[in-house]
Amino acid sequence: MRVSKSSIQPEELYLVLTNELRHCNYNADPLLLSCGLSISNSYTQVEGRVLSAPRLKVANNEDLIPRNASWSFKDKKLVEPKRVQCWAVVNFSSQHYTRNFCQELAKLGAKIGVTLDPPVCVFEENPQYRKKPPHVRVEKMCEQISSKVRNNPLYFVLCFLSEKRQSPLYGYWKWKSLAEVGVPNQCLANDRVDESYLLHVLLKINAKLGGFNTRLASEMTRTIPWVSKIPTMILGMEVMPCVDGQSELPPIAAVVGSRQWPSISCYRASIHTQTRNDQMMDSLFRQVSQQEDKGMIRELLMDFYASSGQKKPAQIIIFRNGLSTTQFNQLLNNEMDQIFKACKLLDETWCPKFTLIISERSHHTKFIKASPVDNVPPGTVVDKKICHAKCNNFFLCPHIAKKGTARPTHYHVLLDEIGFSSDEIQELIHCLSYVYQKSTTAISEVAPIRYARLAAAQMLELFKSDKTRKMYPGYGIPSPSELPKLHKDVRSSMFFC
Repeated sequence: MRVSKSSIQPEELYLVLTNELRHCNYNADPLLLSCGLSISNSYTQVEGRVLSAPRLKVANNEDLIPRNASWSFKDKKLVEPKRVQCWAVVNFSSQHYTRNFCQELAKLGAKIGVTLDPPVCVFEENPQYRKKPPHVRVEKMCEQISSKVRNNPLYFVLCFLSEKRQSPLYGYWKWKSLAEVGVPNQCLANDRVDESYLLHVLLKINAKLGGFNTRLASEMTRTIPWVSKIPTMILGMEVMPCVDGQSELPPIAAVVGSRQWPSISCYRASIHTQTRNDQMMDSLFRQVSQQEDKGMIRELLMDFYASSGQKKPAQIIIFRNGLSTTQFNQLLNNEMDQIFKACKLLDETWCPKFTLIISERSHHTKFIKASPVDNVPPGTVVDKKICHAKCNNFFLCPHIAKKGTARPTHYHVLLDEIGFSSDEIQELIHCLSYVYQKSTTAISEVAPIRYARLAAAQMLELFKSDKTRKMYPGYGIPSPSELPKLHKDVRSSMFFC
């Protein structure tokens, strides 16, 4: 019921709400009348404007113009494709035909510029282990792999899981490949294989191996206001609670930071557990000695410096998700204070400028175009009448709803030392909805926020599998806040794509 209600088309939603208002007849309610309150039976009319979709670049410096917030790679090649070599296939499923899948994947890859060498080996699960616990199945498979490729390390693994969704093998496999072995990998669990699915898989593989599928034209020509001319780092921050009944697991805090400036399409993640069961991050700055900080911000700052030609960011743009308006002051006093301390410990004389933006999706505001009744076009911005009069805030709907009525994202600019104009900040946020590397459509929020959520979710799966694995005989009891560490070979990759 919840899914069906949330996917109501705009014209149907308009009629449902209109009939509900008429049926409830709030203006006849004695309590409201006694308080002198009335509720209008008409919708709030607001004016918006539509931002033009940013131009994208693909191979050979060719322009790719999004249409209706989406684009196609037909007769196009990825802007920076990676060659997939020294790779293997792992098959936990008895139903997947791996050879045919790999052939079709290689054919499509050739069309978009991704060269897939033939896999060095295909590892089929021994049928005698299929009813064993998930951690045993993964361990046995890894023993089989290591016995054959001991002297020839793999650079990528394509893994076919045995169930369509939520396979119990997923967390264990990710733990083994990302935390212990350090090999980028892509899991598959889908019997419906068509060109769209294969393209989606190739986009994810290319991003995980360090390639770029598309780039913003303004990113490549270095014409993004403020960001392209001055070393600028972009952060996306999210806290993810464990919601599957394992209440002893702490929330996971994830921060992703841009790297390889002037790029705004490449990110690295830093993930920690929370010591408190709340939404405020407490691991951004962790000073363990006079000169040593083991917090998330230092890790990302060091990576930005190393990947951006030994440049420190003179400007830092922060996108924070998952907070209510009552927590804004706490964010400024707590999390921002940790970020300031992390910067000062690196260099006492270093004073970067900050812009702090809250991304809010947990609201009930929806926009419907008046005539004809339909979803608003992608790129719609509303910054008047329904927004706070004294604060810089606005609603942006960069995407097109595949189902139902599109929900805009509400952005609040809490701090702006950089000095963006309203138009500049809206254009930047709109552009950041188009740099999500695993999609051929604009997404509903900025890519750094989505990446932080994906990184937190993936590390939560690793954490749960690692914790469960250690409960078996031969392992100690894990610390409740002991998060598995990523292998150094995948730590700076976009493993979360």
